[in-house]
Amino acid sequence: MNEYLKWNETTIASFSEEDINSLYNEGYVFGRPNKGYMNQTRSMRIDLSKFEMSSENRRVLRKTEDLQLEVNSVPYEKYSWEIGKLAKDFYTEKFGDGTFSANKIKEILTTKHNFNKLFVYSVADQDTGYAICFEDDDIFHYSYPFYNLEAKKNTGMGMMLRAIEYAKEHNKKYIYLGSAQRPSDTYKLQFKGLEWFDGEKWDSDLEELKKILHDSK
Repeated sequence: MNEYLKWNETTIASFSEEDINSLYNEGYVFGRPNKGYMNQTRSMRIDLSKFEMSSENRRVLRKTEDLQLEVNSVPYEKYSWEIGKLAKDFYTEKFGDGTFSANKIKEILTTKHNFNKLFVYSVADQDTGYAICFEDDDIFHYSYPFYNLEAKKNTGMGMMLRAIEYAKEHNKKYIYLGSAQRPSDTYKLQFKGLEWFDGEKWDSDLEELKKILHDSK
């Protein structure tokens, strides 16, 4: 199991949009341990005023054109054990044993935790992927995506691109895409308007970030 990069952590008592957005702007993001938990990390976000689909982004959307998105509120009334198993299997395969338990997925999706949206992705009316998200008037946090490991290539990127489209269409200022801590996170650097939190400020120097990720092997 990979150790998650965090510089600081806090548990908030106020859930006002102003307080939450201020902390996100300081590199904090909601996490899973408990309600109100946030950690400061090498957060990544897209300034949606600067975002445009690249030719590669459009190619992926065409390759995954049968992927449909349904937006649901959390707590999620249609939760089933299959969702927890899918998440556990996905994170075990990607990051190792113990990364994410089915019980924690159930807790996040069936109680008033830190996340308030569940994106459900389907192909031919069969659910194939999910993303646990946080949304308010100004920001959108695309967090904890997981999908059927037998789904076709580009499914993960197709899911993320649809979330970016959703955030832009709903006039969000930023969409947050999690943290940059592993060499495998470089796929997130393809988006126009991307910036990253360096521990003190937001930076748009992606070459510097690539070097940091490469050296983290």
